[in-house]
Amino acid sequence: MVSAAPGPIKLLLVEDNPGDVRLIQELLETGAVPFSLEVATSLATALQRLPSGGIDVLLLDLGLPDSRGLSTFTSIHARMPALPIIVFTGFGDQSLALKVVQQGAQDYLVKGQVDSHLIWRAIRYAVERERGSRELVLSEIRVRQLNESLERRVADRTAELAAANRELESFTYSVSHDLRAPLRQIDGFSRILVEHAGPGLDDKSQHYLRRIQEGTQHMGRLVDDLLGLAQLGRQEVHTRPTPLGALVQDALGELRTEIGERTIRWVVGNLPTVECDPGLMKIVLTNLLSNAIKYTRPREVATIEVGCTVSDGWDTIFVRDNGVGFNMKYADKLFGVFQRLHRADQFEGSGVGLATVQRIIHKHGGKIWVEAEVDGGATFSFTLAQRVERSVAEEPV
Repeated sequence: MVSAAPGPIKLLLVEDNPGDVRLIQELLETGAVPFSLEVATSLATALQRLPSGGIDVLLLDLGLPDSRGLSTFTSIHARMPALPIIVFTGFGDQSLALKVVQQGAQDYLVKGQVDSHLIWRAIRYAVERERGSRELVLSEIRVRQLNESLERRVADRTAELAAANRELESFTYSVSHDLRAPLRQIDGFSRILVEHAGPGLDDKSQHYLRRIQEGTQHMGRLVDDLLGLAQLGRQEVHTRPTPLGALVQDALGELRTEIGERTIRWVVGNLPTVECDPGLMKIVLTNLLSNAIKYTRPREVATIEVGCTVSDGWDTIFVRDNGVGFNMKYADKLFGVFQRLHRADQFEGSGVGLATVQRIIHKHGGKIWVEAEVDGGATFSFTLAQRVERSVAEEPV
């Protein structure tokens, strides 16, 4: 192994010919590079010395008294695979040398054609390659350790967030459930008051009672929406192949009363069949379509389009309208609970619908976003984690 601390390069020369030993030592000394040299005259001696460590590079002659050829190298390399080995061969043995290099030797030198520059260049490259390999292994170990640490932290954080979400959902459910009883009492007693004392009350008093009833009814709707949102967090997703076109038609059937006698131009495109929970996905489509119906109310002729585009292999479902739109600088607030971008006296609503939509999309592994401009309509788009197939084009409503 390469020494971690600076100092002389420690070499072990495995060579049984004294003349070759003296020649190699002289070449090393000519290089003016600090080194220490040990000599082993047989394979057995080398194998006995190597486990003690402290060797940076092994200089190996393949022709030894107790071993010859490729097996000389493999015997050492099998026991010390990380040790850089430079092989000495005789003239005409290049094919054997190439086999040895293919087996893992750092380099080979031909006896009789070696000078100080060649031998030190081979040693220097062997040391640098071994050091680089060792540093690469250490880097891989550090990266693996960092990844494991990060995975543990992410898992811990995910568990903490899941626990916090469960507590929040439980709290929301409990509060919403507990609010229902007093709201029913307020609404009920105000109705009794109207029935018993209504004819004797002046206009202002009757107006106040109507405001109380309207407020409790609005609060009741908010509580119902909060309960629905809390229950959604606990609900499991049961997916199956579902044609979105059929869900759109079902949702529109439920929204007929909202549409009334309005003139709306519907454009329903070719929608895919996707892997989703059909009940939850119907809630998504109903909310988005209801929003489009509501915010196109000022238009004499409203246009609402439902379609699908494909980008980077992902189906993107969109609901587009030509309604009042909104300023995009407030878009980040749109999917929050009780976040509304229009006054209640302009457009009714609880501010929970889009938060519900986003939660359902996220439970399906997808994402949702919106693009809009003031008085230029809005387009809500979402993706899901998995697509099954594209269905036959739907007929316009």
